[in-house]
Amino acid sequence: MLFTDLGIDNRLAKQLSHQGIVEPTEIQARAIPTALAGHDVFAQSKTGSGKTLAFLLPAVQRVIKQKALSKRDPRVLVVTPTRELANQVYAQCRMLIASHTLSVTKILGGENFNDQVKALAKNPHFVIGTPGRIADHLSQRSMQLQGLEMLIFDEADRMLDLGFKAQLDAINEAADHRLRQTLLFSATLDHAEVGVTSRNLLKAPKSIMLSDAHEKHEDITQTLYLADHLDHKQALLTHFMKSEAVGQCIIFTATRSDTSRLSDLLNEQQLNAAALAGDMPQNKRLEIMDAFSRGQFKVLVTTDVASRGLDLLSVTHVINFDLPKHAEEYVHRIGRTGRAGFKGTAISFVGPKDWKSYLAIQSYLKDPLEFTQIQGLVGKFKGLKEPKPKAPTKPTTNKKKPASAGKGKVKVNKPKIAKKPIAAPMDVDGMAPLRRKPKPNVEE
Repeated sequence: MLFTDLGIDNRLAKQLSHQGIVEPTEIQARAIPTALAGHDVFAQSKTGSGKTLAFLLPAVQRVIKQKALSKRDPRVLVVTPTRELANQVYAQCRMLIASHTLSVTKILGGENFNDQVKALAKNPHFVIGTPGRIADHLSQRSMQLQGLEMLIFDEADRMLDLGFKAQLDAINEAADHRLRQTLLFSATLDHAEVGVTSRNLLKAPKSIMLSDAHEKHEDITQTLYLADHLDHKQALLTHFMKSEAVGQCIIFTATRSDTSRLSDLLNEQQLNAAALAGDMPQNKRLEIMDAFSRGQFKVLVTTDVASRGLDLLSVTHVINFDLPKHAEEYVHRIGRTGRAGFKGTAISFVGPKDWKSYLAIQSYLKDPLEFTQIQGLVGKFKGLKEPKPKAPTKPTTNKKKPASAGKGKVKVNKPKIAKKPIAAPMDVDGMAPLRRKPKPNVEE
């Protein structure tokens, strides 16, 4: 099947072929015709399955083919949870509209607000941004959405996790008109609030559920290794980086300090690593991610800031130096490899501090993950035992247990009745007891 078979314009299909993209993925084959027909879409598909093109292609085609509802307002708004993912979507959008007289701008938190106001004043056709900054521009009236034709939410579950529900509601209210089409895409839709929020955002949507996030990713080989402590993890990391056929690798850590420390350790081993953390200035983060995407670094050591938004086919390995706190994040981390039909490897180290996360991941996934050992690097840690449940305490009663059979009748204690004291004999004055004379001895 070709993209033109899905109804995609020949000019867009040609632009894709220049990038080596000829055949649509499963989510693209299902979602694109539905979106082109004008339906709202509620879609779920695995990370790395091609969701971005699944919503961008119908959006670009609509702008090319149909007359605008407004000359001033943006025609398409794409909302993403993170700046990294927004930059990824922005890059793909620019690629698709390169041969057309269309414009796109991005409005992200952490960047100059006034520069964004100037960019929005030029009336771009596409706006891609994060929910917090979009809501800021709506409140300042530097952006209007009354003429918006297509509203797209990418990774809606992640936006809710980050606490952006109020901002999503504000965006929805600002563009609340009957001609708006809404697409909601995510790798996981089993978030507690996604169902409720989607009912407010979507109108009679077509649901497309291609995969369950709990299922094992067939293109990713997942292995786990027990580790005693930090030094043991570092020894395992060094082993894999030297012995495995690693192309580009992303290493996930729990703390920002570990990103720098591990990056320095790997650079000492001549492995050309870079550290990425959420507290870096935005321009520095973009610089590092752009350099990694162009192959200037072999290893990217990062926190969960890069668990979504990096779409690189050259990433062959993902290593969880520390397991994430949330099981869903594990799925997004390992999804940085094994993309677009390519094979990938995900390696996870599990120490005492990771055990609770490991149990949560095992409970979340349908297929159990098994531990593997490396000869010479086998540790003593074998997991933590679950605490034994306490036996329920029996309520205390005042009743005495009956005697066992064969030991006679049960003795019943009758209540004691207090005896009245017998008054001592008194004399006529009532003052002293009378003394009886002893009986005389009578001789027979």
